[in-house]
Formats: sequence, structure tokens, C-alpha cells
Amino acid sequence: MFIFVEEFITNISNKILMDLFGQYDKAKPFLKWAGGKTQLIPEIEKTLPAELLNGEIETYIEPFVGSGAILFWILNNFPKLKKVVINDINEDLINTYSIIASKPNELVSILRDLQDEYHSLENKHDEKEDYYYKKRELYNTRKTEKVMQAALFIFLNRTCFNGLYRVNKSNHHNVPIGSYKKPTICDADNIFAVSKALQKVEMLCGDYEETLNFANNNTLFYFDPPYKPLSETSSFNSYAKDEFNDQEQIRLRNFCAKLNALNHTWILSNSDVKGKNETESFFDELYSDFKISRVDARRSINANPLKRGCLKELLITNQTNSQEYVRSF
Repeated sequence: MFIFVEEFITNISNKILMDLFGQYDKAKPFLKWAGGKTQLIPEIEKTLPAELLNGEIETYIEPFVGSGAILFWILNNFPKLKKVVINDINEDLINTYSIIASKPNELVSILRDLQDEYHSLENKHDEKEDYYYKKRELYNTRKTEKVMQAALFIFLNRTCFNGLYRVNKSNHHNVPIGSYKKPTICDADNIFAVSKALQKVEMLCGDYEETLNFANNNTLFYFDPPYKPLSETSSFNSYAKDEFNDQEQIRLRNFCAKLNALNHTWILSNSDVKGKNETESFFDELYSDFKISRVDARRSINANPLKRGCLKELLITNQTNSQEYVRSF
């Protein structure tokens, strides 16, 4: 039953991706990711500034790129942007983006081998587990060359429990094996589509505040930071060894206020903690000077499939000059 639910959610996710990104010749996220923003694209569309739609905004910056759902949607639908910059604190993630951009053929070759080897163990449970944990151990050494490290990053993402990326204080990936029978590890067509799309993208790895150095007078920032947990057991933000706590959320708000003072446009998403506790006004108070919208989202990662379901998330922005974008695909 658990395997069926996990595969069913994957199939639904693939359909959503096709609806939002069009045919497979368009780049789409190459990772499953906790908190991925594909489902929020229709709401984010409504928040886009008119200046982006009419071509006045020339630069797009995403300081917490994650799986890149918004990035690829932007690249597919606003090809006239002159400058696109992504950043993430996760070195292994940015390495994977970089390798896809620069060495897609080598990466696909390794992924095909990993997929063939893993699928050959479909009916050999113990051997399959042993294979997974040996690859995870190899990944955690971080001594392989960069193409192999990127391939292992994608392999673990496609085969671990729910595609969850989580590391401990030693920066070791510690997610157990998932229950997928024959997961797609090598999606060659999308790897090549992503590689083509990334040719115009500048990639950074560091603190998000450094991205300000790449802004100009016509810049849109989209922030998808590690979410504030709704409970002590619901935190999925440990995708880097350093915690993104409340003080970090406050620092991010201060950075957004700085961007506002510099006349840059920004959109930010985060969890709606008030939905879990009506007396919790952390974000309502923190971003009281800006526009806050509550939108429907869906929880897709939980050890108990019955606890996955609808919830509210926040979209926050400093601009009011927006209009609904009508898709042209």
C-alpha cells in the first residue's frame, strides 16, 4: 500500500509538471524537492510585476534555487531576460547544476549505468539496499570527481525516501532508501533540456545576501528560503549543515527591506505558521510593511501518507503593480 501511494504521488507530480512546463523539450526540475514550488506557479503568476511582463525587468535572481521550479518556469516563459542568477548554500546542489550545464553527456552516461545497475536489483531486496547505502556512503566521502558527485546527488534524490534531501551536522546525507520499484534515475531528455536552459544562467554558491552584487536597476528577486517548521517534527529545512532558524528568517526580512529601499522588486514564499496556530503571528508581524497573501498548497512529504494534504502557504511581496500573466503555451 505504501509503495502504491508513493508511486501514485510521483505520477500526479509528473502530470502537474507537464501541465505547467509544456512538452518535454522544455526544461523542468530534475530533482524531487521538499517544498518544491511547482504547485505554486499559478499563484506566483498573479504576483508577477507588470514590469516583468512588459520587458522592463532585465534581471532575475533566485537566491535559494533548490530544485528550480520557478527558475525553469521563468526561463521557459521569459526568454528575453538579459541576466539570470541562481544561488544556493548547498555546494553539492550547485555542483549538480554546474555539471548539467557543462558536462551533460558525461553525466547522462553515469546516470544510465546507475539506473541499469539499480533496476537489475528490483527483486533482490537485500542487494538493492546494500547498493543504495554504498552509493550514499560514497557520496558522503565527497572524494569523487565532480561529475560522479553530481550523478550520485541525482541518484540519491531519485531513490531515497520521497526524494528528501537532508544532511546532519557533519554534512552527511542520511535519508533512508525509498520504496520505488524502478525509479527514473536517468531522464536524459530533461538533462539535455536543462543544460541548454542553463547556458544563460550565472551560478553562485554562498550566502544569499551576496546576490545583491549581481542586481541592476531592473531586477526581480524570488526567495524560497528554508521554511519555518509548522511543528517540531515537520522540519525539512536541513538541506545544509547550518540551521535556518528564526534569527535567519529575521535576517532575510531585513535583506528584503534593504532591497525595497533600493527599489528592487521581490517575491517570497514561506510556511503559514498561523494556519497551524491562530495565535502565531511570526510572519504577519515580520512582514507587516509588505503585502501578504495566503495561498493553497499541498503537503507531499510525510512518513504517514494519510497526513499528506492541503495547507496554506504565504506569498509575500513588496510590489503592488502586478497583473495576471496569461500563459502562451
